[in-house]
Amino acid sequence: MAFNIDAIRAQFPALQLQDNGRTPIFLDNPAGTQVPTMVIDAVSAYYRTSNANAGGTFMTSQRTDAIKQQARETVATFLNAPNAHEIVFGPNMTTLTLALSRAIGQTLTAGDEIILTEMDHDANITPWLLMARDQGVVVKWVRLDAETGQLDQHTYEQALSHKTKLVCIGHAANALGTINPIKEMAAKAHAVGAYVFVDAVQSAPHLLVDVQDLDVDFLACSAYKFYGPHIGILYGRYELLEALPAYKLAASPAHTPGKWETGTQSYETLAGTTAAIQYLASLGQGDTLRHQLNDSYQQLIDHERALAWQLIAGLQMIPHIEIRGIVEKGKAAERVPTVVFRLTSHPPQQTAEYLAQQAVYLWSGHYYALETMRVLGHQDDGGMVRVGIAHYNTHREIDTVLELLNEFSQG
Repeated sequence: MAFNIDAIRAQFPALQLQDNGRTPIFLDNPAGTQVPTMVIDAVSAYYRTSNANAGGTFMTSQRTDAIKQQARETVATFLNAPNAHEIVFGPNMTTLTLALSRAIGQTLTAGDEIILTEMDHDANITPWLLMARDQGVVVKWVRLDAETGQLDQHTYEQALSHKTKLVCIGHAANALGTINPIKEMAAKAHAVGAYVFVDAVQSAPHLLVDVQDLDVDFLACSAYKFYGPHIGILYGRYELLEALPAYKLAASPAHTPGKWETGTQSYETLAGTTAAIQYLASLGQGDTLRHQLNDSYQQLIDHERALAWQLIAGLQMIPHIEIRGIVEKGKAAERVPTVVFRLTSHPPQQTAEYLAQQAVYLWSGHYYALETMRVLGHQDDGGMVRVGIAHYNTHREIDTVLELLNEFSQG
């Protein structure tokens, strides 16, 4: 199936909006993507036909149970998890990570060590820092190389020891877009007996995640970053989720995955999550859902990568601009299409405000990549402007943004 950008865009109602006579250009995608009609319809259909709490004997409750199970099975396929019971749902990735950190903390003792990175979003840093504070655990850091935009693997290897119990890594950086070598880092962590937790929030929209190939113990992502509703997802090896002492109430089941899902779930967003994955699969071909997703993601990667390098090449032509992260085209496979920059002539917030007036939607600041901005030297001066490309963006949109930035930089 050929990648038909017009047909794809027609499936997203938000892409047809008008902002003071202009069609918005959505480049705020790392903070949350727009959703296709089939996701909206799935959420709406739940309320129309299935709205009930789970576990009952009547029709709408049984439909809710079926929707919940279908979502678990669909996400398991999406992440290539071997068991649907290894999929846990929650309000967002941050809440799920906090819950997991509290549980893991109960198994650690003072003097144990964990490893964090200077590249990660705060959601994959602060939960573990709080756990370390409470349990007397030692925190070691993997350094971010400000010049290359990549993690310093030497500092990672130095941090590993027989005391290391957990390594927490982002699959793709929410600021720099860098893709980390998770499989290799996980193998080194397992060699010293440590578990590996991966934040895949920024990778899942752009790479087809495979938890078995990566060989990680836990992985979290968010459906609203891959064209779905606002809901978080946690994968964990079944035996680990089952053994960990989850903080739960009497209403939660005793076993995984239910023991991690405190309170009533957002069943309408479970329906929407299934629809989001089905939408992604619909862009590809194959005889199974996973095969369709694989074909679809190959097309998405090619399209997004072309847009990213069009953007980077155009930004490099603008005078007095600072671009950080991987900018060598030969390393295209080592980044997702998220690019950060700042004009030396204008603060990032002013740049974002100007673009918003032209119906270009994007973010400026630190986007909670606090350690990253500290390393880049922009912790206290407004951070950077972030352009986040999605598969529904176009070459014409990138041209428009570059033209606006050229004009603004000279004003």
